[in-house]
Amino acid sequence: MNKINLLDFDQQQLKYFFDSIDEKSFRATQLLKWVHQEDVIDFDLMTNFSKKLRLRLIETACLELPEISSEHLSKDGTVKWLIKLSCGNLIETVFIPENNRGTLCVSSQIGCALTCSFCSTAKQGFNRNLETSEIIGQVYLAQRALNKEGLGRRVTNVVMMGMGEPLLNYDNVVPAMNLMLDDHAYGLSKRRVTLSTSGLVPQMAKLKLDSEVALAVSLHAANNSLRNELVPINKKYPLEQLIPLCESYFENGSKRHITFEYVMLDGVNDKLIHAKELVKLIKNVPCKVNLIPFNPFPGNQYKRSNLATINNFRDYLINKGVNTITRKTRGEDIDAACGQLAGDINDKTSRSARWQKLVFQKNASEQEAKLSTIL
Repeated sequence: MNKINLLDFDQQQLKYFFDSIDEKSFRATQLLKWVHQEDVIDFDLMTNFSKKLRLRLIETACLELPEISSEHLSKDGTVKWLIKLSCGNLIETVFIPENNRGTLCVSSQIGCALTCSFCSTAKQGFNRNLETSEIIGQVYLAQRALNKEGLGRRVTNVVMMGMGEPLLNYDNVVPAMNLMLDDHAYGLSKRRVTLSTSGLVPQMAKLKLDSEVALAVSLHAANNSLRNELVPINKKYPLEQLIPLCESYFENGSKRHITFEYVMLDGVNDKLIHAKELVKLIKNVPCKVNLIPFNPFPGNQYKRSNLATINNFRDYLINKGVNTITRKTRGEDIDAACGQLAGDINDKTSRSARWQKLVFQKNASEQEAKLSTIL
């Protein structure tokens, strides 16, 4: 008999589980505290459970976590963990320490099912969605690793901005975020858990009803023609559908806002005309704009906008009343920066093989060109 992994359940789902075995629903709260606050994943050590219940849990359930395969430390303090899953695939999780907070970037899929042209993860192809236990397990393992260091660092913010499109794994991502918010688990504020999406409109509308977490939208272009190239899901959910939902996503008077993420690509989307389009597009959206200097990866066709261009773009938006910041690049030396996460996955789409072939051909052409100049 396959055992039930209780780490796949949020508090409400755990209550249903305990009800199904004729146990009081408060056992769900007790289990959450043991696991997520006391770092206890052995049923035998859960001393406020009766011996009978402990034996039954051992027979029918488990608390199965992924494991840290390796740790990589950046010179700026950023930490990247390679997380090994039971299927053998490896995903990446990144911790970004700052003076007053610690932000954990969490993955939701093995690879990514989308094909954003500027993202390294997209070139790795796709294997499967992560289970809830594999998503919340990243938070668990990161906090455990930080506690072992004894430096007092902890996870205060979570961004669902790692590998994958979170809203394509809706049924597993939402329970994991529920655990992040649960006072009996991690107790994070709804403003400190952020889901980032490429703009899946139906799932966004559902999330608005199901969860109070913060929302970030990977925009990257303010017209459909360019966004179709950068974020191909735009062909299915164009700006005419996406922006009106963003305008009404948070209720009037809530003082909450959407974050629009905008990667700065040299000569592609960083000109004054693009800034003007962006101001016009989002004028009715309670929002802020996060400009992201492009982080290169082998074989890509883009370059990062220079600092002066980024600053001019930012200043134009600010002068037009748009709350705008430039994201500081962190972890670039360990390939942990935005858009660089890749992991080690068994690609079921053949996208990775096609990409590697293109990179090989490009490198070969460049070498041939260099030789011809020498000869």
